[in-house]
Amino acid sequence: MRALWTAASGMKAQQLNLDTISNNLANVSTVGFKKQRIEFKDLMYEKLRTTDFNEGEGKPVNLEVGHGVMPSATVRSFTSGSFEQTNNELDVAIDGDGFFVVRDENDNLLFTKDGTFKLSVDDGEARITTSDGYFLQSDAGDVELGEDVAEITIDANGSIYVKRSDSDEVEDLGDQLMIVKFPNPAGLENIGKNLFKETTASGEYVESFEGDGGEILQGFLETSNVQVVEEMIKLITAQRAYEINSKSIQTSDEMLQMANNLRR
Repeated sequence: MRALWTAASGMKAQQLNLDTISNNLANVSTVGFKKQRIEFKDLMYEKLRTTDFNEGEGKPVNLEVGHGVMPSATVRSFTSGSFEQTNNELDVAIDGDGFFVVRDENDNLLFTKDGTFKLSVDDGEARITTSDGYFLQSDAGDVELGEDVAEITIDANGSIYVKRSDSDEVEDLGDQLMIVKFPNPAGLENIGKNLFKETTASGEYVESFEGDGGEILQGFLETSNVQVVEEMIKLITAQRAYEINSKSIQTSDEMLQMANNLRR
């Protein structure tokens, strides 16, 4: 019976929808997280009768029946979350479409909206890194702060200034945080740890000039853009859709049982 397989495809689709919603809710407190939604498309159609309309005669419409649904894509929304003030000088947010750039242990450039940076000191030389030790990038490479760093200041354009423990003067490092944009950010590959990887679909990154990638906010973090109420509504909708598909399978089974119980 065709309805059995059609309804089964609907249940599988809603299970994947539920998985996506659950991932969004699980990351409601993840800094810089961008929510996802899943898209579906219908499957092939069986033509029971085709159109036969010629010179005003015949049937102008098809008689066809579909074979269910399949997931086609997961789309990530890069709308900004809210900004939470932390007053931590190493917490940085981008009020705009730009991404921070970090370098991993294999010298690969990765991209993130998570601005929870840390200070890494090696032989007295301080650098700004992620919690995994990936080096934050400026227009001159790794952000290197030197020795005896007492205070770090990052202005709205990403310029970096430091005050050393043995001096009251503010030193301009001459570096500016590397902020980049992508032609198609939805095409970025999410590799976990709040990091994205450039792909052919996303296009090559373009460095932000004159603040077109967004304003830098020191002492702030961009929270997840997941709206809990919105996700709960989607959760209920997915549950009801799953339930009604299971009801279709149950009804089809009952109809088959009736047919099997027919007597002459």
